[in-house]
Amino acid sequence: MITLKLTCTAVIAVMLTGCAHQPPVSGPHAGAPIEITLLHINDHHSHLDQDTLTLTLPDASGVARPVQVPTGGFPRVISALRTLGDQQPNVIRIHSGDAVTGDLYFNLNQGQADADLMGLACFDTFTLGNHEFDSRDQGLAGFLEMLERTPCPPVVLSANVRFGANSPLSPAVRPNAVKPYTILERDEQKIGLIGVTIAGKTKNSSRPDPDTHFLDEQNTVQEHIDELRAQGVNKIIVQSHIGYNRDRKLARNLRGVDVIVGGDSHSLLGPPDLQALGLKAEGPYPTVERSADGHPVCVVQAWQYAQVVGRLAVRFDENGIVQSCQGQPWLLAGTSVTHNGKPLPANERQAILSALEANPVVLLTEPARDAQGLLAPYAQTKQRFGEQVLVRNTSNLCLRRVPGTTLDPARSALGTVCNENPHVIAHGGDVQQLVAQALLDYGKHYFEAEIALQNAGGVRIDLPAGPVTVADTYATLPFKNQLVRIDIYGHELKASLEEGLDALLVNRGSGGFPYAAGLRWNVDLGKSKGERFSALEVDDAQGNPAPLQADQRYRLVTIDFLADGASGYRTLGNLPAERKVNTGLDYTQAFLDYLHTLGKADKPLERLPTRAYSTQSFKESNR
Repeated sequence: MITLKLTCTAVIAVMLTGCAHQPPVSGPHAGAPIEITLLHINDHHSHLDQDTLTLTLPDASGVARPVQVPTGGFPRVISALRTLGDQQPNVIRIHSGDAVTGDLYFNLNQGQADADLMGLACFDTFTLGNHEFDSRDQGLAGFLEMLERTPCPPVVLSANVRFGANSPLSPAVRPNAVKPYTILERDEQKIGLIGVTIAGKTKNSSRPDPDTHFLDEQNTVQEHIDELRAQGVNKIIVQSHIGYNRDRKLARNLRGVDVIVGGDSHSLLGPPDLQALGLKAEGPYPTVERSADGHPVCVVQAWQYAQVVGRLAVRFDENGIVQSCQGQPWLLAGTSVTHNGKPLPANERQAILSALEANPVVLLTEPARDAQGLLAPYAQTKQRFGEQVLVRNTSNLCLRRVPGTTLDPARSALGTVCNENPHVIAHGGDVQQLVAQALLDYGKHYFEAEIALQNAGGVRIDLPAGPVTVADTYATLPFKNQLVRIDIYGHELKASLEEGLDALLVNRGSGGFPYAAGLRWNVDLGKSKGERFSALEVDDAQGNPAPLQADQRYRLVTIDFLADGASGYRTLGNLPAERKVNTGLDYTQAFLDYLHTLGKADKPLERLPTRAYSTQSFKESNR
């Protein structure tokens, strides 16, 4: 079933008249007015299965209540692309990057499932995101070969990547694998599409080859806009993977650009109807800026994880000037709604579905059957892998949010074996400490992190002695947290730790208690705020301890939940944006890789040495 709604509240229309016209492009490609329809996604990160979102919807009595709704999944994306493009003029299908990394589908086949589904979606163009480089240039080359073998491969774009001489994607080896731009024809008119990849983040937080580099985004894009216009192409779309705020700045600084279709920041844009569902839009869809030459630029993005397909209709006049852009993100939803995991009574279900269907940003759609069939063997492999044993655990690894005997004494589901364990009482949760260590190892691998920080509440289960499966990993870390790289001074880090303790002592919530790797401390709850953490020491590159220096800058890896200031970590949330990089790397994947590496080396999983525990001593008396 597919339901498509077009209402006044669902469409943001921007009429753009009275602009100072740029000089018309002369030559054979300057033509009549034209309207094009852009269908786009970004940052699906190998999330090919449907997900479940908790949305707020009115029940039969009109009272808003949280319900769980199946959403997204690539078979639903393909269904929506077909429906939204049906009978629309001059459709162009765009993927704005980060197709891979983030789900077991990628780990199992290095992107083959993604490539097959993207080929069925039949995107016209695909921009390289930073995570396309996570497996070096060789991994990217392999993924592009997979795409090329599909019946409908996209043109792969990135204007600012410069592959090194030793790269398998160097111009000498594969000169046309990645192009700076392409020109498409619609209604006998030429439309230029330029790709751009975020430079610093890709170089510093992903793993391109050492001699592969990325040029300045703005200068490179402007160079290619000028090149296209010199060829008589006067309708220019930049499909970027640099983030929403950077896209807005880019729009204001470029000349001759008309539309920016973005990715990287996982930004949900749209009307207030999203808020009624309990979702928060980062800005309007489209966001309209003015270019350096005074003309309108329509900026859009389509959230994340194959949950949304954006549709933007852009009308150009005969000189290639944007006259209007209108559209919205479509949240792709199914009809199997539940409440707290239980089916709803028939009348409640019907009321919820009616409210869901009436919301102007929701597209009720069933997954495309051919896409489900194509995905099925990969899904079966993934399910079997979920049952796969990663490593053998030689002892019970206990869950405990807070050390001591009074603040979190009965957290473990394993009972007294953990709750009364002297080591757990003295130093805290074994599982939390393992997760912090896994984050540090992952952060070191990708961007030379020195310290990792994880909150206690982000880790959910014990790991009893015996086999540990992939499914256990996802039960341990069930949230959709991503890793953030932060440049942080020692005094800011200590203030953050104190705030995590405040969440416990002031707000009576144990979830914010800090666990770290590469950093150790003593805690005395009887002391004043600012003095409760002492003997803080950091491991240097050789593993030797050194005192934490207040004025020294450290490279921290943590989860976006904390980086955004949640669980009371206000200092982290208030750090300048230029010192924080959301890598897009999944924190569950970091833990899975940690366990998988142990298993491959035929090593058992066991409690870390006491010296590796962040809390070396914990004093709770005299509070």
